[in-house]
Amino acid sequence: MSLAKPAMRGLLAKRLRFHLPIAFALSLVAAAAFKYGVTEPRKQAYADFYKQYDAMKEFNAMKEAGVFQSVRPSGE
Repeated sequence: MSLAKPAMRGLLAKRLRFHLPIAFALSLVAAAAFKYGVTEPRKQAYADFYKQYDAMKEFNAMKEAGVFQSVRPSGE
């Protein structure tokens, strides 16, 4: 009894025909999950933050704290 010869001819094409669509589908699922799981909530969080953000109020708070070298606090 002899061993059966391995099917080497066309093996790469056969395996690619099976695995390539699966890899493509999984990459689309991963991209969609990242978009809706990470980037959309992040964009919403930034939008919510900047709705109430007052740049002049923050500047005045930093100025009074003495953060800037070129602007003195109003108490001095």
